[in-house]
Amino acid sequence: MKLENVVFEDIEIGQSAIRTRLVQLSDIQDLSILPEGQSLDNWAQEYANNMAFQGAVVQGTWTAAQISAVINTQLPGPGAVYLSQDLKFALPVVVGDVITTKVTVIDKDFRHGSLIIDCQCSNQRKEEVVFGIATVRAPTEKICIEIKSTKEKVLNSAC
Repeated sequence: MKLENVVFEDIEIGQSAIRTRLVQLSDIQDLSILPEGQSLDNWAQEYANNMAFQGAVVQGTWTAAQISAVINTQLPGPGAVYLSQDLKFALPVVVGDVITTKVTVIDKDFRHGSLIIDCQCSNQRKEEVVFGIATVRAPTEKICIEIKSTKEKVLNSAC
């Protein structure tokens, strides 16, 4: 797999990137710190039973991480630096949902080399579950990262 960024000067207002992921129980586990000896399956189901939602609810940070993943791997990609993010969590995300994350450049700050990015996450029913704005400093030099395995990454500045 190859990750390649888009440099500030090549980014256009209205440019967007999209990623879709199925939410799995392991996503909750990846973000949870449970007391020793406690089963995630039991904890997630008990939590869901006490909520007004059907199913195990994923932490809001999971959807925020999806936005970060699109920004850091696609637009602008490797070399992007987060400056700020303001998100609103409109609906719960539960295990089994298919979440589509879309980021769209809505403004460019030429003085600081930063982008204002509209961020949206929607579920399989086209309901907006998270929305907001991120401010990101875009890279000025081309970067390519070739990922040969989960442990081996090769940085190549000449894509």
